[in-house]
Amino acid sequence: MLVGYMRVSTDGDRQVLDLQLLQRDALLAAGVDERHLYEDHASGGRGDRAGLTKALAFLRPDDCLVVWKLDRLGRSLPHLLATVNELRERGIAFRSLTEQMDTTTPQGEFLFHVFGALAQFERSLTQERAMAGLAAARRRGRRGGRPAAIDAEKLTAIVAALDGGATKAAACRTFGIKRSTLIDSLARIGWSAGIKVRGDTSDTPTATDRSPDRRVIRSARGST
Repeated sequence: MLVGYMRVSTDGDRQVLDLQLLQRDALLAAGVDERHLYEDHASGGRGDRAGLTKALAFLRPDDCLVVWKLDRLGRSLPHLLATVNELRERGIAFRSLTEQMDTTTPQGEFLFHVFGALAQFERSLTQERAMAGLAAARRRGRRGGRPAAIDAEKLTAIVAALDGGATKAAACRTFGIKRSTLIDSLARIGWSAGIKVRGDTSDTPTATDRSPDRRVIRSARGST
């Protein structure tokens, strides 16, 4: 059984309507029954496409999913390849009318493998560029990753407040930061309650150093 899928943008102008009719006519001419046509009104970048989800759920082994053009199905080349691979694992064929790709033929199968090789090549190039950029940044004394959510001066003041006995909730209110941001920043510098952090933050004695029990212990040691 042939199952057709078509996608147009959400805009309702004449050009979009013409594209809708063009896809429908092409799919019907290819032998798709109008009862087995599924459609989405969404941009290609969206992943939550109800029409595509219904079409994939309707398909059974030995069926064939037909689209007018490859970009109607996949929001990117990796997504397209993943979708077609999923269909193959389920015993379902795939056909794109414009590119004349048909996985039931040797030529279509070969073309699909070429696309897979191109996608892998693109991923390798992206990784190579990213690694080269990080290496160049390190040579210039720069570090990769996101910038710190809290600058060093504010973080020093926050640590001093916490070491002085302030709660994390109070620190968040005082310095106007989110609790998740505070927790991530403290984890980055290795701060935890009762442990004094040296280096970029503060050498202020911790709350544990100031506790009455520690003073009693020190006093006892001094009297021995």
